[in-house]
Amino acid sequence: MFIKTESNNAYQASNGFDRRSKRAALYLLSLPRPAKCSLLFGIDFAVSNVCLLLALSLRYGYIDLHIGIAAQLFYAFIPVASLYLIGFYRGASRGFFDALMSRVLQLFLLLIIVYQLIIYLSPAVAIPRSVPIIFLFLMFIWLWNSRLLIRTLLKRVQSTKKIRHPDGCCDNVIIYGAGEAGRELLASLRDSRQYNVVAYIDDDPQLIGAYLHGKQIYAAHALPWLIETLKVAQVILAMPSTSRTRKKQIMDSLSGISVKIKDLPSLRELADEVVTVSHIRPVDILDVLERETVEPVAELLQKNISGKNVLVTGAGGSIGSELCRQIIKSKPNCLVLYEQSEYALYTIDQELRALEIVGAETAQITIVSVIGSVSNEKKLTDIFKNNHINTIYHAAAYKHVPIVESNPFEGMINNTKGTYHCARAAIQAGVDTFVLISTDKAVRPTNIMGASKRLAELVCQGLSQSSSHTCFSMVRFGNVLGSSGSVVPLFTKQIEQGGPITITHPDITRYFMTIPEAASLVIQAGAMAFGGEVFVLDMGAPVKIVDLAKRMIRLTGCELKDDSNPKGDIEIVFTGLRPGEKLYEELIIGEDNIEPTFHPLIMQAMEHSFPLADIENILSECIDRATQQDVAWLKTQFRCFVEGYQEGCGTAMPTEENALLNEVG
Repeated sequence: MFIKTESNNAYQASNGFDRRSKRAALYLLSLPRPAKCSLLFGIDFAVSNVCLLLALSLRYGYIDLHIGIAAQLFYAFIPVASLYLIGFYRGASRGFFDALMSRVLQLFLLLIIVYQLIIYLSPAVAIPRSVPIIFLFLMFIWLWNSRLLIRTLLKRVQSTKKIRHPDGCCDNVIIYGAGEAGRELLASLRDSRQYNVVAYIDDDPQLIGAYLHGKQIYAAHALPWLIETLKVAQVILAMPSTSRTRKKQIMDSLSGISVKIKDLPSLRELADEVVTVSHIRPVDILDVLERETVEPVAELLQKNISGKNVLVTGAGGSIGSELCRQIIKSKPNCLVLYEQSEYALYTIDQELRALEIVGAETAQITIVSVIGSVSNEKKLTDIFKNNHINTIYHAAAYKHVPIVESNPFEGMINNTKGTYHCARAAIQAGVDTFVLISTDKAVRPTNIMGASKRLAELVCQGLSQSSSHTCFSMVRFGNVLGSSGSVVPLFTKQIEQGGPITITHPDITRYFMTIPEAASLVIQAGAMAFGGEVFVLDMGAPVKIVDLAKRMIRLTGCELKDDSNPKGDIEIVFTGLRPGEKLYEELIIGEDNIEPTFHPLIMQAMEHSFPLADIENILSECIDRATQQDVAWLKTQFRCFVEGYQEGCGTAMPTEENALLNEVG
C-alpha cells in the first residue's frame, strides 16, 4: 500500500510539473518575436561568460576569474554578437536543423583566428592561446544542445494543440529504402502526428544492422516479422528509382499480411523537391497490374501536332481530355475542343487555359471550345474549315455497355453515324489526319456498344478507300484506369465505404492501361498511319478482376472477408453478368493479320472491310428504323456486317489469335 501511494504521489507530482512547464512554455511562445530573440540572446550571453570562465579554469587547473570583469564581458560578448550578425537569432528555434550549426562552426573557426590575433598583437592580454579553442568548443556544445532541447520541448507542447489521428494515436511505419529519399522522408515524418517511424528496410546487405537517425536498418526478409512484432500499420516505399517488378516482389512478400502500402513518386516527379509527407501516396495501380511502360517516341508525338491545328471530339471525356493535355505539350498552333457536355467542356477548357497562363511555352496556343454533337455534319464541316484543322482525334462516343444496351439506336447514331458525319466533314474540309479511338469491345462483340464501334471502324475503313487526301486510322485498346465507369475508382470507393466490392462474375478478365499511356499511344499510332490501318495497343496480360480486387483490398491494409476468414474487413459479392457483357475481351479479329510496328507497344491489324456504299445504306435507314424502335433490324445488320457478333453471348473463351497477340506484345 505504501509503495502504491508513493508511486501515485510521484505520478501526480510529475503531472503537476508537466502542466507547469507547459504553461510556462505556452507563455514564452506567446511573447512577441523580438522579446523571444532578446531572451535567447541574453541567455546565450550569460552562458558565454560561464563557458569562458570554465575554459580559463580548465587551462589553469583551478576555478578563478583570472581576468578582469570588463575583459571577461568583452571576450564573452564577441561570439554572441557574431551570431547575431550572421542571423542566428532570426531563425525560429523550432525550425533548428544541422545545416544552421555548420554556419556556426565556420564562424567559430574564424573567431579562433581572431582571438589568436588579439592575443598575439596585444602582449598585455593575459590569456593562454588554448583558452579561445576550449571556450568556443564549450559554447558550440551549448548552442547545439540547447536548440535541440528547445525544439523537442516545443514539439511536445504543440502536440497538445494538434488534431490527433482518428483512432487517437499515430501509425507505426516502416520505411522501405534507406537512401536519400528515405532519409528525407524520416526527417519530414518526425514533425507528423500521424506517423511514427520504427525501422528501415533496405536491399543493400552492407547497410543491414546499421542505424540511420536512430532507426535500425533490417533486411527485406525481416519485413513480415517486423510488421507483426512492432505492430506496423503502414509500409512506405521510399525507392523512387526502383522498378515496378521489384515493387511487386515486395508486395507479394506481404501477401496475407494486413498492412497499408504507400509509395513515393518517381525521381522524375520529385525532380529537385525535398521529400515531404505530402508526397506519400497510395501505391500506383500499375504496380498491382505488373505492367511496365515504354518511353514515348518524341517524333511520333509531334508529327501530327507541332505547329498544326488540332481538333478533339469528346474533348471533355476521360480519353479526350488526356489527349488535350498531351497535345498542348507538343505545341500545336491551335487546339479546338469539341464536346456535347457543357460542364465537361468548361472543365477541360479552364484546365488548359490555366496551363496556358502558367507555362510560357503554351502561351501562344489558341484554344477554341465548341459545344456540339458529332451528328451535325454541317457544323463540323464549318468548324474544320474555319479553323483550318490538320489533325482530328475522334474520341466522342457512348461507351457504357449496359446504358447503350438499353438505348441501342442512340448508341448506334452517336457512335457509328456520328463517326460517319465527322469523317465526311474531315474529307470535305481537307483534313490531313483522322484518328478514330476504338475499343477492344469491337472485336466479336456481344453488345450494342461494341458492335456500333466496329461499324464505326468499318466507316473509316470504307472512307479510307475513297478518300485521296485524308488519312484515316483506328486505334483499338481495352479499359483505361481511372476513366468514368472504370472498376478501379469504383473498387476504391467501395473499400473506403467498408465494402462489399461488387464484381459481375468470378472469372471475368479485362485488359488495362492508364489514361496517359493510352492517350500517348493513340497519338503515336496515328502518326504511323498511311490509311485504313487498325492499330492495336499492347495491353499486357489480361487481368482477372477478382484478383485485382483482392490486391486492392490488401494494399489498403484490409483483409478479405470470405468463408475461410469470416472476420475479415471487405467482402467480394458476385452480381452476375450484365446484359451484353463478356467474360473475356479480345483485341483482334483475324489470326494472320497482326503485325508488329517499330513501336514495341503498337501493333497493326489489316482487317476485312466492306464497300462504303453498303455501310451508307445502313446509316441512311437507321434514322427511320430508330423512330420505329426496330431493334431486331439493327441486330440483323450487326450480324451481317460485324464479324463474330453474338447477341448477349458473353462467355466466349479467349481465342488462339489473341494468345498470339499476347506473345507478340
